[in-house]
Amino acid sequence: MDRKCVRLLASVSLMAFFCGGSPAFAQTAPSLGSAQSFAVLGGSTVTNTGPTTITGDLGVSPGSAVTGFPPGAVSGGTIHAADAVALAAQNSVTTAYNSLAGQACTLDLTGQDLGGKTLTPGVYCFSSSAQLTGTLTLNALGNAGAVFVFKIGSTLTTASASSVVMINGGSPCNVFWQVGSSATAGTTTAFIGNVLALTSITLTTGVHVIGRALARNGAVTLDTNVVTNAACSVPVPALPNALLIVLALGLTGLGFARLRRRASAA
Repeated sequence: MDRKCVRLLASVSLMAFFCGGSPAFAQTAPSLGSAQSFAVLGGSTVTNTGPTTITGDLGVSPGSAVTGFPPGAVSGGTIHAADAVALAAQNSVTTAYNSLAGQACTLDLTGQDLGGKTLTPGVYCFSSSAQLTGTLTLNALGNAGAVFVFKIGSTLTTASASSVVMINGGSPCNVFWQVGSSATAGTTTAFIGNVLALTSITLTTGVHVIGRALARNGAVTLDTNVVTNAACSVPVPALPNALLIVLALGLTGLGFARLRRRASAA
């Protein structure tokens, strides 16, 4: 095979690599818009027991009740109760929730416990409830923008002392849990990611969350927790598919241009 053909095949292969639907690029981190600054957002109420620490904004809308602050404390943010800021945040959560719900599944894990699994970037689906007992490991494969999406038809429940950990780069900001009803984290669970629940979110005693607890319609219930979105103040987005396609087309066009120049010179 002559050099011209080799270069042409290399260009086509490169385009296929970028545009061929690799699972690593099938999932998309939705914009959280006005909810970006929130660590906790409830739909009806936000209630707290004990010395919970929230880093980021805390809010509720359309409900107006926020109780338990103090003894709870909010740092690096403000409490927004049924104001325009909280309403805008809820609208953004709805948009993000719907975006997550519309993403195609990489793998169906219905009926399987997330504990003990190591997962790479993708969209993981449960037709009904999801359970975490033990440790779930998310392997970002060295990609700072790796996105993990969990689509859960009904409830998300973690057992006591469970955890979600990230390895090989990545960011908790790009982990999303779309929950069809309610999420409950068992005592002392160490959790990462953005939980977007249609109804309610309950963090039992000693739960730590790096990310966000965002409930669309129901309550967020807290008890001596730490919830921080500080790591997400400057989000690390995954490279969009459209940008990858443009890049691939540009590189492919460059390859054809070189072939034409060589053909003219021959």
